[in-house]
Order: sequence, then C-alpha cells, then structure tokens
Amino acid sequence: MSNSSQVVRMRPHTYIHVADSNSNVTRVVTGPCTLTLKDHEKVVMAPEPMIMIPPRHYCIIANPAQRLDDGSVATDRHGSVKIAHGDEEVRFTQAPFPLYPGEKLFGKVAPLQVVGPNQALRLRCIRDFVDSVTKVDGKDAKRVAGDEWLFEGPATYLPRVEVQVVEIIRAVILKANQALKLRARKLMVDASGASRRAGEEWLHQDVGAYMPGVDEEIVETLNAYVLTDRKALHLRASRTFTDAAGTVRKAGEEWLVTLAQAPTHIPDVYEKVVGEVSLTTLSSRQYCVVLDPFDKKTRKLRLGQKELRKGELAFFLHPGERLEAGIQNVYVFGESSRHHQH
Repeated sequence: MSNSSQVVRMRPHTYIHVADSNSNVTRVVTGPCTLTLKDHEKVVMAPEPMIMIPPRHYCIIANPAQRLDDGSVATDRHGSVKIAHGDEEVRFTQAPFPLYPGEKLFGKVAPLQVVGPNQALRLRCIRDFVDSVTKVDGKDAKRVAGDEWLFEGPATYLPRVEVQVVEIIRAVILKANQALKLRARKLMVDASGASRRAGEEWLHQDVGAYMPGVDEEIVETLNAYVLTDRKALHLRASRTFTDAAGTVRKAGEEWLVTLAQAPTHIPDVYEKVVGEVSLTTLSSRQYCVVLDPFDKKTRKLRLGQKELRKGELAFFLHPGERLEAGIQNVYVFGESSRHHQH
C-alpha cells in the first residue's frame, strides 16, 4: 500500500460516495465498515447518515435511481447507476437507505396527511396513471391529466408524484330550517341522482353533514323565513319553474307564501324575496276598498275592478293589490240623529 492510501472508518447507517478516477464511476459504500481507498479512488462525499423514514412518514426523492424488477438498482455498462433525471419518487416506511450519485432528498421526511371525518382532499391528476385505490366497475380507475376527484376521510392519504393536492374540503353541517345553494362546475350527477348542467344551481335541504362533490361548489347557506299568522312572504320568480308545491310559476310572476301553506319557507334558486307582508285587519266598525283584487281561481289580478271588504276581517294583500283610501271607519247613525234630520 502506498503512502497516499487512506482508511475510512464508517459507522452503521452511514454512507459515502467514492469516485474511481480510472473508470470515472462513482459508487456508494455503506457502513459499518473500514474502507481502504486505493490510489485512484477518492471520497467525493463525506460520511452521511442514511435516510430513515419512521412509520406513517414519507419523503420525496428527486432524480431517483432506476430499479430492476427484483428491486435492485439498474446500472449501465460502465457500472454507473441509471438516474431518472427530472423525475420524482415517493418513498414510505422502509429500512434506512443511502442516496445514490445524482439522487437528492426533496424537502424533508414528513408525516403522512391524515384526513379526518367530514373532510376530503380535492386531488388533481398531473400525469396519467392507473389508480389502484379507486375502483370503477370493479377495476382500477384510469386517471388522465386534469382529472379531479375527492379522497374522503377518515383515512390516511398516501401521496403520489402523479397527483397534486388542490385543497382540503370540509363538510357543511346543515341544521333544521337551513339549505345549501349549490352550483355545478360542469355536467354532472348530484347526490340525489339528478343530472346537472354546468352553472346550474339547486338546493340541498337534508339535515346533517353534507360533503360537496368534486364538481359542485357551495354558493351560500340559506336560512328559512319563519311565517306567522301575521306575516307572509312576497316572492317573485326569476325564471319559469315548478315550485315545491308543484305549481308552475312563470318568469316575473309574484305570489304570497303564508302560514297556511308552510310554517317556514326557504326560497328556491329561482325565487326572489321581494319582502315581508303584514296582516291587514279590519274591526267590526271598519272597511276598505281593494283595487285590482286577486282572483284565487285564475291566480291573476282582476285589473280595473274594486272589491269592498268589511270587518271583522283579516287578510294579506296579494302582490299588485292596493287599498284605495286605506282602512276607513264605518259611520253609525243613531235614533237621535234620524229625528234631528226630520
């Protein structure tokens, strides 16, 4: 051995890179061992601890070494390790391992993400692959770049280089007399099995936790209007549709919802609340004249007509109805006034 020879003592779970100046190949040497370097060998990376991934953790390796079917590292005819340049590889819990020449640890070893109950991850595919976790008709789902789907909890998410986590979605808790206004991002089928077009809006009124689908977005949470015997709701249709009672409402049509129909009312997506209408009451000594009275049979106003209403009476003025001169008092002529006239 020449004087230029060097002895390297390596502890367990450490590694070094040794370059051979004759073949220009760099190899990995792992400890524990005592290595005597030859004249044409040189340590190009000082002893480093191996990468250790504890349970329920992962790491990302940039420029990973290519592997053969048996798991061993692939080498070229010169003996250099083949590297997948520009690629990445996710590694989970395993025995401590060294980094081969060209490999780099991207970031650091991190714990796996736990998705709790009533939560989901919105995932986006950035590279085509076959998803063995999700089954479609009993077969592994084929994902293409641009696909989005939900990974629902409670579960532990195992990351992949082909998948990007877009956001965390939390379920919305609906109480009694509440509803969610939802909008479709694209052509889809909702939770009730109904087909929805892109941009279409609808209401979800089931009490409990609701997780919006991957192609749904929450517009707002609606609270019901509480109706009483002295208060009604004045509504207007923004387009022609069929309301919850099965009545066809035409665009621009206005109507009242009263306690007789329902104790509470959540406006549909095509219903606009114009305002609340208070009860009009007449005593036994009062009367009023209603202009353009509402006809319950035809559900239309009798334009140009008048209707006399005498107390005792209580009613709601329908949209379009109005009082000619407000509530007026009835004049009562007694016996004395009649004798005086004679």
